Parts: sequence; structure tokens; C-alpha cells
Amino acid sequence: MWRASVPDPIDVARFRKVRTDSDLKPLVIHSNYLVNLASLEPEVRANSIASFRGEMERAATIGAEFLVLHPGNYKGQSRDEGLAAFVLGLADSARGLNRSVTVLLENTVGAGCQLGGNFEELRALRELAAGETDLRIGYCLDTCHLLASGFDVVSEDGVNATFAHADRILGIRHVRVIHANDSKSPCNSHIDRHANIGEGFIGEEGFRRILNHPLLRRKPFILETPVDEEGDDRRNLEKLKALSLKFSSS
Repeated sequence: MWRASVPDPIDVARFRKVRTDSDLKPLVIHSNYLVNLASLEPEVRANSIASFRGEMERAATIGAEFLVLHPGNYKGQSRDEGLAAFVLGLADSARGLNRSVTVLLENTVGAGCQLGGNFEELRALRELAAGETDLRIGYCLDTCHLLASGFDVVSEDGVNATFAHADRILGIRHVRVIHANDSKSPCNSHIDRHANIGEGFIGEEGFRRILNHPLLRRKPFILETPVDEEGDDRRNLEKLKALSLKFSSS
């Protein structure tokens, strides 16, 4: 829903202390999935701008370093109109706010009129936004979305080619976070369905290569995998840890 609660100052203070005591960083928030800054439909646009502004305010309040955002859907417009609508909506959302939070544009599966299904669109959004706002902007790459949008993140050659391409187009230093999700749908399907690590079309070998890729070894990985049974989140985490320590000879 669009409505969001305001963080309680006591909870915020306790949360910040736990983070400090446990040395937990970075803190990454995902914005409301209803937010669509590429839309020009009046009600959706107004709600999206207000909602994302609230996300940035709350992220700053609790001390988050990053706020992940999907670029949105430009249905009913041209692609260029969608790019412009997103950038102007982002600038409107951020006007006058604290700049302590870095917004991360997340790649999508590129279905229908989704923006962000390729690296060129993500770069275009960041470059256009630089002319409208002084927000700090980077990228979040989702492994399921990469596969579904047509990137081979399974084979050794494919993983190397994918992240070399990301470095050329996006600049790997601007890729601040990786969403680690297996995919229930095959490469180039343009279907966004997350699976548990090793149980989808990326598989254990694909994740072993991704986790151990030299361009990614120091990036934070965050799970967005299903929780069908109690403990699924921890099992996925433990599997990622194990795969990150195992180098394949294939």
C-alpha cells in the first residue's frame, strides 16, 4: 500500500546501536514496489513521488547507506518519454532532502515496457538524472533479473562476459549491491520468478562463479529468495557462504 508509518525515535536509536555494536554494514532498503516514477498517469505519478520521498526520508532517519529502486514501467509512452518521466520524478522526490542516502537503480527482467532491462538504459537513467538532481546514484544488480533479461550468468564464459560488460557500461565501482536470487525461469524468458539458491536455472555452479568473480568479491550480496518453510532464509545464506569458498575447476 502507499501509506507508510513513521519510524519511532526509540526504535531508531536501538536499531542504530545494534548496527554499531555488531558492525553491520551497509544497510540497504528496497523501496515500495508500487513506486513507478516512469508513469505519467496522474494519480500513480503523484503517489509514486510522495512515496519515494518518504522512503528517502526514512532511509536517512535510520542511517541507511543505500535505497534500491526499480526504474519503472513506461506503458502508454515511448521509451524516451519513460526515461524522462523517471528522471524528473526522481528529481521531484528528492528536492530539498538530505543527500546521505545513495539511490541504487536495480536492473529488471525487461518485460513489456519495463525500464532497466539492459545496462545501457540503467546508465542513461543515471546520466540523465545527474543533470536534474545532485542525488548520489549507483546500481544494484539482481542475478535472477540478469538471467531472465538475457545475460548468461551460468557458464564461466557467460559470467565473465556479463560482468566485463557491466564494468564497461556501468562502471563496476558504481555497482554497490548484488541481489542474489536463483531463477525459476530460463535465460531470456523475461519472467521475474525468484528461486532458492542452487534450485533454479542459475544453479550452484553459476553462483559459485558469480560469488568468486574478481569484480564482485568485495560486493555485498543480499538474498531475496522465497521463504516457503521456516529457516529457508538461513539455508540460502549458508549455501551462499559455502559456494563462496568453493572454486570450481570446470
